[in-house]
Amino acid sequence: MFINTTFLKLYKIPILFSISSMLFYFSFAYNLQRTDSIKLITLYVALFYLFYKLVQTNKSNLKFLTAIAFIFRAVFIFAIPNLSQDFYRFIWDGRMILEGMNPYLFTPESFILKGEIPINQAQELYKGMGSLSAGHYTNYPPLNQLCFVLANLFPWQSILSSVIGLRLIIIAADFGTLYFGKKLLEKLQLPTYHIFWYLLNPFIIIELTGNLHFEGVMIFFLVWSMYLLFLNKWKLAAVAFACSVSIKLIPLIFLPLLFNKLGWKKSLLFYVLVGMVTVLFFIPFYSQQFITNYSETVGLWFQNFEFNASLYYIAREIGFVISGYNQIAIIGTFSAIMVFVFVILLSFFRKNNTLLQLITAMIFVLSFYYFTATTVHPWYIATLLILSIFTNYKFPMVWSLVIILSYLAYNNVNNSENLWIIGLEYIIVYSVFLYEILRKKPIENKFS
Repeated sequence: MFINTTFLKLYKIPILFSISSMLFYFSFAYNLQRTDSIKLITLYVALFYLFYKLVQTNKSNLKFLTAIAFIFRAVFIFAIPNLSQDFYRFIWDGRMILEGMNPYLFTPESFILKGEIPINQAQELYKGMGSLSAGHYTNYPPLNQLCFVLANLFPWQSILSSVIGLRLIIIAADFGTLYFGKKLLEKLQLPTYHIFWYLLNPFIIIELTGNLHFEGVMIFFLVWSMYLLFLNKWKLAAVAFACSVSIKLIPLIFLPLLFNKLGWKKSLLFYVLVGMVTVLFFIPFYSQQFITNYSETVGLWFQNFEFNASLYYIAREIGFVISGYNQIAIIGTFSAIMVFVFVILLSFFRKNNTLLQLITAMIFVLSFYYFTATTVHPWYIATLLILSIFTNYKFPMVWSLVIILSYLAYNNVNNSENLWIIGLEYIIVYSVFLYEILRKKPIENKFS
């Protein structure tokens, strides 16, 4: 009894904060509609405050922080995602493969409109994913598809069982990120508790564990790759990097930055290994139609879709004034060219010799891409957040707080964005970003 009393006296505040967080996460997972803006914002801000205090006051108690990171995720185990419909498509693709069909060759709509039922619960999945996803070919890379297959192997063959399968994969990846993230922080002689600015962030818990976005799995492979790079095991790092690309394509943007770090011989071999492993993953799905479908689908993100953008919305308004119509195709193409040029400039005209210099360059590149992109869904920011824990930059954490404002677009029937709210989000983000660029120096020490 004495030990228990002492324990409660010592940890009563962290325990109180943890229990409060659990209750808030439970309410978020099982009793929230994304159209309920007031409750959404209130819960999120409260969770963010509690997260900040928990990490701030328990920096030396990593076991406690690890335990609550698992417990908070466990709250969501039986919850159907309430902020995103993407998981319905994940389940669809996985079941298509299990039925022996190539998910890259068919749209869900092509079956339903003909009255065909290719998979179990096809109608429910089709209705759940919405017309936008159902009318397009899948854009999820092959290793991501493997995750969808594994999730559909769970017993009971229901939507909930598949959701549980997807969620367990993402949680496992988060703890892989914890393992390699801590080891990398130790190697770089940085505080290991920094990993919990990522792992306990409610943005990460809600968007990845809650809404089942696979950025978490991509990040696991990316952090593993960076750890292997630090150990100079660049061949294994290339394989891990290829696995990251085969979950989400976004790490491809970082490849040119490795040139200074590895030198031209090793970097070329690194690129070849990444390419070979990635192609190997795609081979089971290969066909001429696949290439056409996949390239067209990826292109849509630059020339058709728009959501939560910043500089693009300004360019769009200028385009309206000049031409009278939305010039997204032209602006999107121009933005992609600008990103390519920016990456090349940082790759060849900035020192990226140490791992920390490389990570800082990765933050700059990804930030520039998101600042100019036509579409910035909330979960995209997860990669920026994990990279920031190895530096002094805090704007990704600030962004992970204010990006919840983008969900206010679902507060109306047409799901139309309020540009004043989007403007507020980006004024805050850009203000912190510019302050840190002008007034702070990143951690870029001697460690390779």
